[in-house]
Amino acid sequence: MKQFLSIMAFAALLLSFTSCKEGSRKKALLPTISGKAGEVIVVISKGEWESSTGTTIRDILATDCPFLPQKEPLYTLVNISPSAFTNIFQIHRNILIVNISNDVTEPGVVYRNDVWAQPQCVISVNAIDSESASQLIKDNEERILHTLEQAERDRIIGNAKKYEERSLPPAVISMVGGSPHFPTGYVLKKKTNDFIWIAYETTYINQGIFIYKYPVSGEDDLSVEKIIAMRNEVLQKNVPGMFENTYMTTSDITMPGIEYIKYKGREFAEVRGYWEVHNDYMGGPFVSQSFYSRDGKDIIVLEGFVYAPRYDKRHYLRQVESILYSFEWAEQESGKQKITQVY
Repeated sequence: MKQFLSIMAFAALLLSFTSCKEGSRKKALLPTISGKAGEVIVVISKGEWESSTGTTIRDILATDCPFLPQKEPLYTLVNISPSAFTNIFQIHRNILIVNISNDVTEPGVVYRNDVWAQPQCVISVNAIDSESASQLIKDNEERILHTLEQAERDRIIGNAKKYEERSLPPAVISMVGGSPHFPTGYVLKKKTNDFIWIAYETTYINQGIFIYKYPVSGEDDLSVEKIIAMRNEVLQKNVPGMFENTYMTTSDITMPGIEYIKYKGREFAEVRGYWEVHNDYMGGPFVSQSFYSRDGKDIIVLEGFVYAPRYDKRHYLRQVESILYSFEWAEQESGKQKITQVY
């Protein structure tokens, strides 16, 4: 009997291994995604697109992106009718398919990856009529947004890891015990005992990452007021402007927003707002993540900012934000430091 069970267990393991190999082989044969970052193909009939269902989709996915100086939609939507949804559109990076038909037997929202291309995000909404389709989209708004955002983020992080500037993480790890992944092109601009400035700069675009730490005070360390007060103090000291008595600070145009997030084993306070240069006219959006160090003695801050006065900023901010999300704690192995992923 034991021998029979062992054979059955081995057969199950072999079948599982074969299935995994077949799945990997199928995925390897898929083409690379097409389309621009931040773009979503919405497959829905023209009539439904112009009805309440289309309005609901636009209200959720094309709403104004928060904390940008100019109005930009959260996602750029492209409507394609089901009959026109051919191979050229099926390999797009983000696809939302709205199937409204009396033939639908299982109404709901289905989330799939890598259906026609990779790395692809496909969301299907199945409903019997327009009213129920709109309600399904509203009921699943948070997950739909999260799924698309995570897909966009994962692509950026994947590219950062594939084309990583490997000279940067050791400097960050030595200061805070972990590091984000920086793509090629980012360079170290400044490093002190408690502040690091890493940037990617072109003629008209500046994407910067600050990493800094300060001692825990024990009083509202992760409140938006304390985070901004410490931010202003740190940046005034470390990020001077082009002229005398100019330095980066937080704009008071509007109160920064805060959200408390748990992501892949890490809990942090995420703050979004506007930065500006005191006594100058430079400014733009920023996003930061504040969290406790492993020993609980310090607050660690990862911050990304964008300066692109000639261009829309949604995509550039999403890029630096994704770098922050790629942060991983380091572990010791045979006397060497390595980054370990946490899921």
